[in-house]
Amino acid sequence: MQIIPGVLENNWEKIEERIEKIKTFSSTVHIDLIDGKFSPNTTFLDPNPFAKYTSQLFFEVHLMTDNPVLYLDSFAKAGFKRFIGHIEKMPDIAEFIAKGQLLGEVGIAIDQETEIDKINVLLDDLDFVLLMGVNAGASGQSLMPQTLDKIKKIREITNIPIEVDGGVNDKNIMDLKNAGANRFVTTSFLFNSSDPQKAYQALYSLIRD
Repeated sequence: MQIIPGVLENNWEKIEERIEKIKTFSSTVHIDLIDGKFSPNTTFLDPNPFAKYTSQLFFEVHLMTDNPVLYLDSFAKAGFKRFIGHIEKMPDIAEFIAKGQLLGEVGIAIDQETEIDKINVLLDDLDFVLLMGVNAGASGQSLMPQTLDKIKKIREITNIPIEVDGGVNDKNIMDLKNAGANRFVTTSFLFNSSDPQKAYQALYSLIRD
């Protein structure tokens, strides 16, 4: 079970401010990358500044982009170790998995409206799978209840880790855990709090047993 702080921002100064906070209480950081094609939002896209921190923390990148395989080399060079690509904009899922596994851990993500049968590769060939708990593209949304059914369906057919991104908070994290999820990306719940470390610890205390 793991709580992973998420960062979805469009400028480096804000990203760095959040990383500085995160590193005081978490060893893992989830960076959301959005290119304006996957969704109307656009985030900071340059991997190079992250190299300042990737030797200190474990970074995963969530590629909400057109053809995410194109981003793998540059983010791996910057020190990222875990790569997540959305199937909705992925011309060749097998290519993404094969290349990602040469560079680190690799997982496939599906957006809220995408059914799990759209993942046309063996789940056990993946290191993990990520389910969006909201519509991809913006933080601050509420968890959509159908997320729980999708987690259960995946858990019935595989034992790989299931990561949930979007809408995770202290009111629903136990439902997500009980449905079969193992990793919980949280952004707004942490950073809308006056004390992100306390908010992180509150979530972790609910799932650690």
